[in-house]
Order: sequence, then C-alpha cells, then structure tokens
Amino acid sequence: MSSKVHFADMRAGSRENLFEKLRRLVDAAGIMHVVGKADLTAVKVHFGEKGGHAYVRPVFLRHIVERVKELGGKPFLTDSNTLYPGERKEAVSALTCGIENGFAYAVAGAPLIMCDGLRGHSSRRVNPGGELLKSVDIGLEVLEADALIAVSHFKCHELTGFGGAIKNLGMGCSSREGKLEQHSTVAPKVAESYCTACAACLKACAHDAIRFVEGKARIDAESCVGCGRCITICEETAIKIQWNAEAPLVMRKMAEYAKGALYGKGGKGLFVNFITQVSPACDCYGHSDAAIVADIGILASSDPVALDQACADLVNQAQGLPGTALRSGLEPGGDKFRGVHPEIDWEVTLEHAEKIGLGSRSYELLRLEPKNSKGW
Repeated sequence: MSSKVHFADMRAGSRENLFEKLRRLVDAAGIMHVVGKADLTAVKVHFGEKGGHAYVRPVFLRHIVERVKELGGKPFLTDSNTLYPGERKEAVSALTCGIENGFAYAVAGAPLIMCDGLRGHSSRRVNPGGELLKSVDIGLEVLEADALIAVSHFKCHELTGFGGAIKNLGMGCSSREGKLEQHSTVAPKVAESYCTACAACLKACAHDAIRFVEGKARIDAESCVGCGRCITICEETAIKIQWNAEAPLVMRKMAEYAKGALYGKGGKGLFVNFITQVSPACDCYGHSDAAIVADIGILASSDPVALDQACADLVNQAQGLPGTALRSGLEPGGDKFRGVHPEIDWEVTLEHAEKIGLGSRSYELLRLEPKNSKGW
C-alpha cells in the first residue's frame, strides 16, 4: 500500500516565505495527529560538526518547534553522542558544538537534551521485531518521549549510500553501544603508535577488557562487550573501530535500529527531510563539500521509508552538477549515489526497512500547492 509523502519545493514569495511553507507542509503531513497536549516531543536533529555547514539550519527547526508548542506539546531538540572521537563524543562537547552551530534556545526555541546521556550510555534495549537483531540499544530520552519528529538532511553517505530519515533514526537515536553494534562485529582495536599509556581507557573499562602489554593498551576481544566507552575516553584517538562489517549488513542493522527508535510510539512519529545542499558525505565531517545537485525541496511523511525513497528518486531525477564529487550519473535519471560511492548498493536499507515493517517503498507524492492560485 502506498504511503503519502508531502513535497514543498524551494519557491517562495511575498505571499508566503519558506518558513510559512514548512509549517503548511508539516500540517499537511499530519503533525496534529502526532503531537498532543503536554506531549514531550523529541525533535531529532543532527547538530553538525564544527567546520561543516550543510546540516539543516536551526531557524527552520524553530518553526517546527513553534508548531509543536501551538499543539500543546513540549518540544526539545535532541541528538546522540558519536561513536568516533570528535567534537560530539560526549554531551558537554556535543551540546557546545550544537550551540555554536546555531542550535541555541534563542534560535530554535527549545532546550537541547542529549538522548543518550553524558557519555552515550543512557539507553535501554528494546525488541522492535527485526530479523537480524534480537534487541537494539536506543537512547533513553527518545524512548521516554511521547512523540518523535525526525528532521533530517538528505545527502550522500560513504557507508550507506545515502543518509535520511532512516539513518537519523537508526544511527542517530542509538547509544554508543548501539552504534558499535551496527558498525562492527568485533571489539575496537588500539593503534599502538598513538597510545601514550595514559591508562585512561583501562580505568574507564567496566569489564576488565583492557590491559597493558609492553607498555601499550590492548583490548581482549573475548572480554569486550562493545560498549564503546574506551573510544570516547581516549584523548589520543588511539582506540579505533574495526570497520569489518560489510556495508549491506550495516544498512540492515541500521533499519532495525530505526524501527527500535519508534518503539512504543504507536504512530506518534513524523519525519521531515530537507533535500538541500546535497553533499557527497555525512554531516559528521568537519567540512561540507559542494552539493551534487541543486536544492530540491522539503518533504514530510508519517512513513520514513516512503520518505527516503521519494527523496532518493527526486535526487536521481535531478540534473547533476559538474565540478563536484559526482563522477557519473549526472544526467536526469542517473544514479547520483553510485555516482559518488559506486561500491555502495544504497537500496539495501530501503529493501530491508520495508521487509521488517518499518514502512513502504511505494508512495504517492503530494505537491504542496502555492498559497495563491496564480502561482509565485
């Protein structure tokens, strides 16, 4: 059965600016059926990394936040700690990064709360009924929220081909242990050339999985539970994820985690994708490369699978921009995601998400009509 996906292009005028258009879009997608009076509403965003600029602009979030408040909800912006060492590896640095990137209360109108706590370990395992994983480890504040609105920047991704609503839910709402479970099937490894024997990782490990051998830290894979705490503790970035999981397996696990992020919500979820500044890689980098297609628009749906499928189709239907990371598929109809990451079968995420009941790849695209009948 087809799901409804609502689409607003980037046109604006004196009768209606883009922010007003966004409000009409989320109304058309049914935000009033998602947010109820006094609902604690998680607005899941990506705070962006320092140096990047392609993430969704915080001023757009303000208008979604205001609509939630008008419906009687209590919104908060949320993101999760990263698995890799960087500006967002723990809550203090992550929230500082978010504020410096514009996600302050004065701009967005909502408080910032990390969904997985101070170091990425505030979480709970739930069983959403997947195929590969018996349970998934989701940030506690996402599970505790009454409603969830995921606002995602749709772009290419070096591991999954594209990143949109499913990735924002699956990877973005999981704990550090959950991220490690998705990315790797073995324990992290110490790059001995970086290790200074400071012993911070040894003190942080709650499972006695780290010891010193010849003056360097070493992780015992059999004792390691994959919590990922040592990765964030190491200031020398000597502890690395072993990227052994093949991309298709990562994508399938991510889809199951996305279903877990919606556990217990009972349909109280809304998903908004911005197809703007479609960068060739994830927003987790400290830079944003040139967009591979022109800005297309904003889409919203109660079905994250249909939403991501519609976004992927619109990107592929667009004319690719020369002089960018896009190496093939520039013509309308060309595969833009394989044009940037030719080795990635990006459709695996959508196929598995549909298979496990997260949503439908079949959709009806409903274009938001101009506010005035004569057009812009």
